[in-house]
Amino acid sequence: MSREYVILVNQAGEHLGLAEKMQAHRDGRLHLAFSVLLYRQTASGKEYLLQQRALTKYHSGGLWTNTCCSHPRDGESLQQAAIRRLGEEMGIREVAQFEQVARFIYRAELDNDLTEHELDYVLVAETSDLHIVPNPEEVMACRWWPQADLTACLDSQPEQFTAWFSQVYHKVLAALK
Repeated sequence: MSREYVILVNQAGEHLGLAEKMQAHRDGRLHLAFSVLLYRQTASGKEYLLQQRALTKYHSGGLWTNTCCSHPRDGESLQQAAIRRLGEEMGIREVAQFEQVARFIYRAELDNDLTEHELDYVLVAETSDLHIVPNPEEVMACRWWPQADLTACLDSQPEQFTAWFSQVYHKVLAALK
């Protein structure tokens, strides 16, 4: 497995250099990330495509989260990175453009003695017909969640979701009003 690197940034989002991904997560260094949330309109309202992270993921295994998330590579735009990871994680190839609706910084202590400290860009796309083929190394399940059900589950069982998902979801809700 090749070593992955993340782009270190300051609070303003200015690039400071690169760090090996796992080391950056052990040290809690602020780095660039993105979260993709796909949605569709149905007769009963919006639905959001979430994935349940594979149990073998390096952190947050078994938790529900946005459609995909990751880190852009050096020299890769957020759009390119989102398209790449949507294919790698979910096998989705139909989405070619995302709208950036927010960005925020968060820090969360995770399992395996890792820390997420990210400047996270939130990207959305409205979709209709998708061919979804989740990568079992990345995803153990996926499903469309009606907005009311997702909001209720986040309120009643927040421990079922990743540390960053609630912030991503609420930023998307605010942007899609």
